[in-house]
Amino acid sequence: MTLILTSRHRAVTTLTLDSPTNRNALSAPLVADLSTALTTAMEAPDVRAVVLTHTGGTFCAGADLRDPPSPEALVALLRQIVAAPKPVVARLTGHARAGGLGLLAACDLAVASATATFAFTEVRIGVAPAVISLTVLPRTDPRALARHYLTGTPFDAAEAVRTGLLTASAADGEEVDDVLAPLLDGLRRSAPEALAATKRLLTAKVLETFDRDAADLTALSARLFSSPQAREGMTAFLERREPAWAVA
Repeated sequence: MTLILTSRHRAVTTLTLDSPTNRNALSAPLVADLSTALTTAMEAPDVRAVVLTHTGGTFCAGADLRDPPSPEALVALLRQIVAAPKPVVARLTGHARAGGLGLLAACDLAVASATATFAFTEVRIGVAPAVISLTVLPRTDPRALARHYLTGTPFDAAEAVRTGLLTASAADGEEVDDVLAPLLDGLRRSAPEALAATKRLLTAKVLETFDRDAADLTALSARLFSSPQAREGMTAFLERREPAWAVA
């Protein structure tokens, strides 16, 4: 069974992360299934854009600690989204953590409900947001990002808009699809070749970051995930306790 649900409406394909048992975490199977679904959507001549959304209360909980993808596979997925010839739009009605924010930042546009929350929790389990920095760093405010990277504390949708992680968020009592609708309408009205060319302009600097830094960040991620601190941090997370280094 695929972990991605696919539907199409008025030239927009919606890909829905559907792995409720691990809160849509980035497992090796989910990353592979999402890559396949994206390839199919991009090859369809009648698809103008792709919406990436989720089932349940979490958009993506980050890397699946029990069955993680390789750093190389995650890099390939993020680059696939950035380099895709058609816009990819993230739609969140739930929370995003760690690697899920790398997925979010890879998208061209992103909207979320007012109740969505976000956190770069890597430092809490003894690793760093290495691979996802390929998409996050070029698109967010550096000073705000320093706070969120270094502390791992959650922040709300309004802050995510201010820092550049989100394009827009719904107001209290407003539906996220009301915010999304005019964006999709604009994409449907845009000429396909012009849309692809414009996306290439917007993503050129991000792809330069991949070319320059992907190998080093992949190596850093692999090294940190195999470290004693990471083993303690991941064990503490799975056992729902504080890691050994936490100071009360």
